[in-house]
Amino acid sequence: MTKESSQAERGTAPHRVVVIVDENSNPFELGCATEVFGLRRPELGRDLYDFALCSPEPGTLMRDGFFTLTGVAGLEAADSADTLIVPNRPDVEVPRRPAVLDAVRRAHARGARLIGFCSGAFTLAEAGVLDGRRATAHWQWADAFRARFPSVRLEADVLFVDDGDILTAAGSAAALDLGLHVVRRDHGAEVANSVSRRLVFAAHRDGGQRQFVERPVPDLPDHSLAPVLAWAQERLDTPLTVSDLAARAAVSPATLHRRFRAQLGTTPLAWLTGERLALACRVLERGESPFDVVARRSGLGTAANLRTLLRRETGLTPSAYRRRFGVGAGCRT
Repeated sequence: MTKESSQAERGTAPHRVVVIVDENSNPFELGCATEVFGLRRPELGRDLYDFALCSPEPGTLMRDGFFTLTGVAGLEAADSADTLIVPNRPDVEVPRRPAVLDAVRRAHARGARLIGFCSGAFTLAEAGVLDGRRATAHWQWADAFRARFPSVRLEADVLFVDDGDILTAAGSAAALDLGLHVVRRDHGAEVANSVSRRLVFAAHRDGGQRQFVERPVPDLPDHSLAPVLAWAQERLDTPLTVSDLAARAAVSPATLHRRFRAQLGTTPLAWLTGERLALACRVLERGESPFDVVARRSGLGTAANLRTLLRRETGLTPSAYRRRFGVGAGCRT
């Protein structure tokens, strides 16, 4: 049982997320953390997280001197975090403050979940908690990261990496992808969808998608995938294939594959499977349908296939997922 699931089942206070802000930190990723974890959620009838910012100094000059952050807690607040988001900044060659690295080490030692956005992976690696672990960082710093931290298994061509108790995102918009992934992991697909709607952001982009997606100016007529995606999302319970998607788009399967790679950074089959699994999660959360019915309604075919894919994505069996995120489970958080 994970720490966050045991908290939910014991009915304790909301999971506490603390962000360390240090000199020259990036405002964008700080804003992402605040939007995902810090806002009140009246539409859900409950707060998902207890959120706080902390800093080693009373006033913190943000990136390029854009503004100074004041009025936040001291660094000691990091010691109460269930999830600690570490600082990131563009000057990756400048060592982090020893006090910040010590706070990260203490959090890791007591079992807190650690998150690094963009160059936050450098902070985690400097603290020594990424040795032998999987991580990602912004593609432009991949070579510098590998040179400094050869013992870290850097995956430089993905949006984010979930390595259990340490999660890293490639930066910028990928911080939102990882944030929503964490919400989905903690509270289920339905809640994550609600948060994404409020953000007006895609509810789910798989972490394995590429960081850099080529987006050439399209030739006319419009080659956008949006129409075929919308068409497929309305028919997930039917035996759709990649050939069906290609036929709907009036292109060959090979052309469709190239367009998916260029526009979404994934394959048609991977996208279709991900959409079906997301639908299966929503069905599991909403009712008591037998698992074979859930599998059929989501287009996954069999309960065995549902079980395999759900465990691969969430680490949970269908029954465990329903217990944790089903109707009524949210009142325990």
